[in-house]
Amino acid sequence: MSQDYVGLSLIRSSKKNNTSINNPADISVIVIYFVVVLGVGIWAMLRTNRATVGGFFLAGRSMVWWPIGASLFASNIGSGHFVGLAGTAAASGLAIGEFEWNALIVLLLLGWFFVPIYIKAGVVTMPEYLKKRFGGQRIRIYLSVLSLFLYVFTKISADMFSGAIFINLALGLNIYLAVIILLLITALYTVTGGLAAVIYTDTLQTLIMVVGAFILMGFAFNEVGGFENFQERYMLAAPSAIANISASCYEPRPDSFHIFRNAITGDLPWPGLVFGLTILAIWCWCTDQVIVQRCLSGKNLSHVKAGCILCGYLKLLPMFLMIFPGMISRILYTDEVACVEPEECKKYCGASVGCTNIAYPKLVLELMPDGLRGLMLSVMLASLMSSLTSIFNSSSTLFTMDIYTKIRSSASERELMIAGRVFILALIAVSIAWIPVVQTAQSGHLFDYIQSITSYLTPPIAAVFVLAIFCKRANETGAFYGLVIGLAIGLTRMIAEFAYGTGSCVNPSNCPTIICGVHYLYFAIILFVVSCIIILGVSLMTKPIADKHLYRLCWSLRNCTEERVDLELDDWVNNQQDSNKMGIDEPVEEPGLCKKAVMSFCGLEQNNTMKLSEEEQAKLQEKLTDTTEVLLWRNIVNANAFIVLCIAVFCHGFFA
Repeated sequence: MSQDYVGLSLIRSSKKNNTSINNPADISVIVIYFVVVLGVGIWAMLRTNRATVGGFFLAGRSMVWWPIGASLFASNIGSGHFVGLAGTAAASGLAIGEFEWNALIVLLLLGWFFVPIYIKAGVVTMPEYLKKRFGGQRIRIYLSVLSLFLYVFTKISADMFSGAIFINLALGLNIYLAVIILLLITALYTVTGGLAAVIYTDTLQTLIMVVGAFILMGFAFNEVGGFENFQERYMLAAPSAIANISASCYEPRPDSFHIFRNAITGDLPWPGLVFGLTILAIWCWCTDQVIVQRCLSGKNLSHVKAGCILCGYLKLLPMFLMIFPGMISRILYTDEVACVEPEECKKYCGASVGCTNIAYPKLVLELMPDGLRGLMLSVMLASLMSSLTSIFNSSSTLFTMDIYTKIRSSASERELMIAGRVFILALIAVSIAWIPVVQTAQSGHLFDYIQSITSYLTPPIAAVFVLAIFCKRANETGAFYGLVIGLAIGLTRMIAEFAYGTGSCVNPSNCPTIICGVHYLYFAIILFVVSCIIILGVSLMTKPIADKHLYRLCWSLRNCTEERVDLELDDWVNNQQDSNKMGIDEPVEEPGLCKKAVMSFCGLEQNNTMKLSEEEQAKLQEKLTDTTEVLLWRNIVNANAFIVLCIAVFCHGFFA
């Protein structure tokens, strides 16, 4: 008897199958994958300077457009997307694809409006930008802590949950053992290599993801007989075990092949997709450390814009590579994927609310031949590891630059490098400890779980960044109260929803309509508007920030050449030259062979390079904050941006 996936546990099935990955071809492909990824990571480690803050966290601002674009895509597309997007598509159709296509427009906002301000501000983290823009410490600490919590509760937990589905189903490994191995391998080149290693390995992972997913899509469409048959058969894909359940709970939605759905009765109402989703996307793409950090590593603004455009083209693919295959999985395995009777669902996947999350894994293990099945597991591992490496590196940056410097303002650059690496290991420990919670969290609606948490917690952050950049009248007092009151409102909705439970079509939640009756995308709009009103209202009632403190920190003053007077001094300055300033030449103890090897591997070797003078430091800083572009390349990226917009309009019009 074989083992089948049930939530995150295993049950015995009387049906024999050969889908588990236990043959030489699959195992060989997986081994080759790991060897190549680690090889690329080590190569990136050796070719970049990892011993400085800029080298470790921003890859020395040396990245060109194609690894930036690939890393943006890989950082966003985790295994949670393969499982969550395909599962939601199997349940309700292709409207969930708008979560991907909306990014085509928001990515242009990132490259053309947000990143130029971040570069001119000369920041490494997003909380650091808010500190320069508003002054004070409370907003910076608030955003750092909230971001770290969001990473654990949404990004890390969702990716580990979905990755565990594949690992359990394909390899039969104990979940704790499998996740620990993955996290340790992921952390190896994140801890040692910094952002450069992460970006280059993300580029490789993107290639593997796209190729593998295209192959599976071909097998899936071949199995259902083409796109027209796919449309017809999906609308007939209802499970056989329905008991006395209402037909609306198990029959495919009449609007399954439409993106824009009824504003009141739609499961994803079109005003929510147009406006609410854009608010969430602004937070995700324009203010989140994981994404923005890749753009800040670009060698110039044209490369950053080109990277955003490449990512935009890649974001066209999930509709075809994940959503359509998820819907096909419902056609091929209707009783399992589309089960609706709670006892039947428990039998198939251990979750009474439904089994749509197994749609993509089921397709991989049933359709793919030996060797290619191993490739697809590698794709899942690639998506899981690429998103985790991005989160680990960005979380390390947030902790080191925004929290640790508060504790140790006199820390040397070397100490910050060590602190950043140690924090990654601590984050891994927290991630492993979170596994039991992930095993029981919203298993029937993974993508809805991610997006709903985002809707309840992030609109106030998006409001603060939008007003910080485009409204110079916004001040620290208004921003702080907007964040705090917005968080209180969001937590009220989130806690109530989890207390009552989200329920299912068969067993609806008894949460009061006044609390849970508003769709989470509509709630995001309301919370964003309320936060903006609070920020602007309090700001107008309090003292404005003088222009001399805002040069190159907001859009209207972005081109000012006057010297900016910072509201507060930086928390941390490089103390490597302290002994030189004191005129003391302290003897440096020669480390032992083992210590030297470890320090070299981690990029912490003693650096005896020539120190820069103040004038040279000023020139270097001017170069790092430069946003000028060569006219030819500026025109090329602008033309491509127009093409991306045209493609976005066509895709929306075709499937609307």
